[in-house]
Amino acid sequence: MNFIIKVYQEPGRVHSDESIDDLARDIREIAGDCFHELPEYQAIVGTRKALSDKLIALAKDENGTPQGFCSMVFLDIEDVGRILHLGLTCVRPKARGKRLTHLLIKRALTGYLFKQNPFGKIWISNCAGVLSSLGNVAMHFEQVFPSPFYTDRPDATHLKIARAINDQFRQEMYVLQNAVLDEKNFVFRGSVKDTVFHKEKNDLAYHHRKRGLNRFYANMMNFEQGDEVLQIGYFRMVSLIKYILRQRRVKQLNRQQEHPVLGL
Repeated sequence: MNFIIKVYQEPGRVHSDESIDDLARDIREIAGDCFHELPEYQAIVGTRKALSDKLIALAKDENGTPQGFCSMVFLDIEDVGRILHLGLTCVRPKARGKRLTHLLIKRALTGYLFKQNPFGKIWISNCAGVLSSLGNVAMHFEQVFPSPFYTDRPDATHLKIARAINDQFRQEMYVLQNAVLDEKNFVFRGSVKDTVFHKEKNDLAYHHRKRGLNRFYANMMNFEQGDEVLQIGYFRMVSLIKYILRQRRVKQLNRQQEHPVLGL
């Protein structure tokens, strides 16, 4: 299956009503194949306001049928600047296993970086209880905390972003108001309990193909109470090269059967 990917930067601010309606219809059509009940959340809401702070990549097949999207959120954080929350990614079941999630995120981020600051970096956040999502962020981004590839404690920028998210941007993350941020480990305790985003630990559909990454993140969370890991890191062009080097490190993770959790 071949994909045509189009990127929209803050479409709610610049696109026509017709274009907004078309984009919203495609997003909701894809999401309808991914959720048993559509959440009124993020780009799925489909209004001009909901699409005004988003960076969206939409994939269609050769027949023009929408197959997947990622919708990132711009967050303005004091003393850090504008960061990107990786947000929501949905891929239709028949299009899975073709690296479409990776393609969508890569296309959105590289296009944005080229336009804004090709020699700089973009700070990103991710909040998820999905092991495949957490593993992919650890593999593709730099200085991600928590991650088996970044063994230091979080630095000042990591902490500023995490605290701002905890205080100001829970709604953008779909983090329940009664959830508690474990600041030592960057885990929201009870983040999505009993919501459509609550995942089961043993659901292999949401596991990363690298077993070592699954173990690392699974041991950080209590799945029954709906925990999610908050990841903070950054992206730059050289990140694509460093991804290849991390592949070797993952092989080491997979061999650590007796000690599944690496010390941070």
